[in-house]
Amino acid sequence: MGTDLFMLAQAGFPEPMGGATLAHYLLISVLMFAIGLIGFLTRRNLIVMFLCTELMFQAAGIALIAFSRFHLEHSGQTFVIFVLTVAAAEAAMALALVVLLFRKRESLDADEWTEMKG
Repeated sequence: MGTDLFMLAQAGFPEPMGGATLAHYLLISVLMFAIGLIGFLTRRNLIVMFLCTELMFQAAGIALIAFSRFHLEHSGQTFVIFVLTVAAAEAAMALALVVLLFRKRESLDADEWTEMKG
């Protein structure tokens, strides 16, 4: 049984990802990023804008993992772990800021916050 595992390791397991499969993942990533960017630029609700930035983060993560798998490396997957950590910290700060802003003006419209008062 031990030799079977050794044979799999020597046979290039896992198999390299094909170019068509990489293109599919990149297409999904580009579509997700475009949806997030369009949503961020067109919507004025702070929570929707925040969710669109998270969608763009996830799209970038999918692209990094797809390229990492295509080249049979782990560096892209490792980098995604750091991106997710930063995104989690950003999510906590953004949601705290949204709650604070809502308590001040009772609205989540970003246009109300274009002019700050001292």
